[in-house]
Amino acid sequence: MKDLPMWFLLLSLILPRISLVIAYFHHDLTQGVLHGWIPPTLAVLIPRVLIIIMIYQDRGFGGWLLLHSLVLTCVYLSAGKQQRRGRPKPAQGA
Repeated sequence: MKDLPMWFLLLSLILPRISLVIAYFHHDLTQGVLHGWIPPTLAVLIPRVLIIIMIYQDRGFGGWLLLHSLVLTCVYLSAGKQQRRGRPKPAQGA
């Protein structure tokens, strides 16, 4: 796999699915170790995991991998908190 472009690494921190689509149509993503149905499935279900795998294949264990792993952890941990706060509590007594 060739070097991932800087725009892809930065944009995928904020908008992972959109950055995957842009990179696919811009021909910046080449076929790596993952092939077959695995990359499209990961891109739809959990795109941040696919991006972390791509960064590891391209650059190894480094700053970008740690940064994307930290963002993945923050996003998935904060998603559950928003869902729990949204439901109103039932009224007591009546």
